[in-house]
Amino acid sequence: MTVPAAPPAPRGILVVTGTGTGVGKTVVTAAVAALALARGDRVAVVKPAQTGAGTGTGAGADISADVPDVDTVRRLAGVTDTHELARFPDPLSPEAAARAAGLPPPDMDAAADYVTKLAESRDLVLVEGAGGLLVRYDAAGSTIADLAVALRAPVLVVAAAGLGTLNHTALTCEALAARHLRLAGVVVGSWPAAPGLAELTNLTDLASVAGEPLAGLLPEGSGLLGRAEFLAVALAGLGPRLGGQAKPRYYGKGRRRPAGEPGSRLLAMAQTIA
Repeated sequence: MTVPAAPPAPRGILVVTGTGTGVGKTVVTAAVAALALARGDRVAVVKPAQTGAGTGTGAGADISADVPDVDTVRRLAGVTDTHELARFPDPLSPEAAARAAGLPPPDMDAAADYVTKLAESRDLVLVEGAGGLLVRYDAAGSTIADLAVALRAPVLVVAAAGLGTLNHTALTCEALAARHLRLAGVVVGSWPAAPGLAELTNLTDLASVAGEPLAGLLPEGSGLLGRAEFLAVALAGLGPRLGGQAKPRYYGKGRRRPAGEPGSRLLAMAQTIA
């Protein structure tokens, strides 16, 4: 029996979006970046617009603001080639945050040019959006989907594990299909340490929504791990298309995993830091 070759790890430009806010986009972005860096790839991470983060680090900085996503990627993945193209202090959509701050909105045409230029000298450029796929970046209604179209880039969708995720994921996938964008996979960004019936059955149904096995899942708490532990979680939690070693057949079965399987080791890692 011939064993099919594993799909190649991602190269070129990959846009990372989510089904909403707080689903784990940044941790998944960091996981893909960590695996690329471990392979020896030249990897860059771009955040076209950061909202809800402070605008300084001195005495006048807002210490209550969220940590910028590129800082989280650097801490978890060790990637230093990070690029934040715009930052606004309020935790709103980029368009609304820019308006509230009295600042010009992100220039998405310039962002496309910037990412294209980066890709000329990198093996992989990860572009992490803000919020969901159709969040507005400017008064014209530009979205991260529009940026993906301009870049002709596939889109990785990060989804939640619990109730509501099927509708949100289906809507996101339909919006991608309507724009003729290639789905690079669906990843559950924060798998609970004690999944209930909804989460377990959603594994089956998310795979149906995506039309393919899930591209991976990461346990809740992954963003609190040290760099070496995080790399191990990324390797075990993401599938081969994203540079990991997770076995897609485990996803979409709607069952608890035996203790020796990769998913159980991921959950055990999460439980040790909970």
